[in-house]
Amino acid sequence: MVGRISGTGSYIPKEVWDNQALTQLVDTSDEWIQERTGVARRHIAGKNETTAYMAAEAAKRALEDANVSAQEIDLILVATISPGRIMPSTSCEVQAMIEAKRATCFDLNAACTGFLFALNTAQAYIKQGIYSKILVIGTESLSNLVNWKDRGTCILFGDGAGAVVLEASEEGRYAQYTQSIGCDGEVLKVDCRNQKQYESQPCAEETFIQMDGREVFKFAVSKVPEAIGELLKQEEKNVEDISQFILHQANKRIVQSVSKRMKVDIKYFPTNMEEYGNTSSASIPILLDELNRSGRLKRGTYLVLAGFGAGLSYGASLIQW
Repeated sequence: MVGRISGTGSYIPKEVWDNQALTQLVDTSDEWIQERTGVARRHIAGKNETTAYMAAEAAKRALEDANVSAQEIDLILVATISPGRIMPSTSCEVQAMIEAKRATCFDLNAACTGFLFALNTAQAYIKQGIYSKILVIGTESLSNLVNWKDRGTCILFGDGAGAVVLEASEEGRYAQYTQSIGCDGEVLKVDCRNQKQYESQPCAEETFIQMDGREVFKFAVSKVPEAIGELLKQEEKNVEDISQFILHQANKRIVQSVSKRMKVDIKYFPTNMEEYGNTSSASIPILLDELNRSGRLKRGTYLVLAGFGAGLSYGASLIQW
């Protein structure tokens, strides 16, 4: 058995901050940001648009697209690094919001690779015959973790959520290749604020996203082509067999570099970071939803999803649409 994606959904916060708005916070410009990242705008969650709320809204839209009721869902997997609560889990909050009363729920933290790892986990449950209908969600309120005085990071990130419904099928194909490099984890990190040493300094720099941009870029442009190459070799596929390469939307220059290294035309690498910035675990499912609803995903074709980020972790998955 394999999990086929039968529905997609996403939720984007209403408030939009374009690059011009950031010039009021840090020394930067629209031209500087777009040249280095490709980001023009990002959406910022409002007071009532919590990480769980956005996840639930994306889930509802995915369920509607799949023509599946919440009561049919066996498992809810939520990938996030920015939950509004330590407990209950974001997935349990989603369960309550959408009334998926039969579902088992848990969260997964793999940062920007989170949705990909959650999708792999869901596929394993389906392959073993444990569950047959699963909601996989990536949701982030990264604006709560960003230091808006740090030009190197605040220009990159945004908020949002994306979701897919997986249903067990005897047809289709799914394969994955993943790796983690924990010894390099210090190049992208955030300390938890719920520690005694931060009681007297709740706004300590360490409790906001800390990133060595140069090292993260080098990691991404080397490891993503490697992961995709290993996956295709493992599955005896060529790049010509893949209709689209859907990468984590971190930086347009990373996507361009991967395209160049793989010698695959950039037109096969769709992007949307122009509108949303880096939404971490939400970026791949948001892009999937946009491609699905615009009719750009054709049944039976092969897609490669590739994620990379904190951990450091990275990977690629082959999925037949």
